[in-house]
Amino acid sequence: MAAEAKYSIVREVGRGSYGVVYEAVVRQTRNKVAVKRMHCNVPENVELALQEFWALQSVQSQHENVIQLEECVLQSGQVFQPISRQYRKSDSHLLLIETCLKGRRCMDPKSACFVWFVMEFCDGGNMNDFLLSRTPDSQLNNSFMQQLSSAVAFLHRNQIVHRDLKSDNILISHSPGGPLVKVADFGLSKICQGKVNVNQHCFSSACGSNFYMAPEVWEGRYTAKADIFALGIIFWAMVERITFRDGDSEKELLGTYICQGKQLIPLGEALLENPNMELQIPLKNKKSMPDDLCRLLHDMLTFNPKERLDAFQLEIRIRRISYGKKRQRS
Repeated sequence: MAAEAKYSIVREVGRGSYGVVYEAVVRQTRNKVAVKRMHCNVPENVELALQEFWALQSVQSQHENVIQLEECVLQSGQVFQPISRQYRKSDSHLLLIETCLKGRRCMDPKSACFVWFVMEFCDGGNMNDFLLSRTPDSQLNNSFMQQLSSAVAFLHRNQIVHRDLKSDNILISHSPGGPLVKVADFGLSKICQGKVNVNQHCFSSACGSNFYMAPEVWEGRYTAKADIFALGIIFWAMVERITFRDGDSEKELLGTYICQGKQLIPLGEALLENPNMELQIPLKNKKSMPDDLCRLLHDMLTFNPKERLDAFQLEIRIRRISYGKKRQRS
């Protein structure tokens, strides 16, 4: 299959250390798609590509708030071949990638090797830019919190831990019923094998984005509840529009932190240094959120993961939040 014959690249929409994301159209139908190209020139990139493929393939088209993978294509030089875990014809290509992952040379070093992810196109961009371009909206915030809690509960139910939840990795798709959030970027995700409880499966490799990492992630021993801490950071920042400026990109990002002099310290790191620190929720205006939402955020951002809500408890609690709803007079 020649990818250039099937898709037509329109423009670049994002770039990072992981690769490049393009807006493209399917030539036959003219439907828009998002295409992410990852250069598999080093084992680390191959591992990211494999993890994203296995995670998205395992939950294919099962939840409206998780990005949908259309297909995954391996490019070796000028040869393009779909990757699938269902068809034997692609076994050799998966073996090729896995061999690269182990650090063995399996192809001509002059031959380019890329993995292309073709995914549904989200016309609203990422959640960070979407929210910062709009005035605060309590009903929209409430909708986003419900959608995200549902998506993460779905992933955890399917033994997938995202490990890099942040507003930049959540996309927005417009629909007749209102904006839909789509959890995306599964390069750091992990699938817990077997029937182990996802909240008991321990990880040891610290990864993610500093301002969203739970205290236990900094220590290098954590479970799926680290995703809940990251969601707590996102929810709190979204409701109060708390932002910081990224040191590398200088981009304004939604996220909460602790001020130490002129330094902004990630909340998880600050809690690790002082587990008894009391979080000031709300931070800006006491009228900005109701008491039940304040309690929810405290239960999502608690230092001890054993005392923190899991995704299934969060999914139930979030439906009861009065935020954005008119209260009846007593």
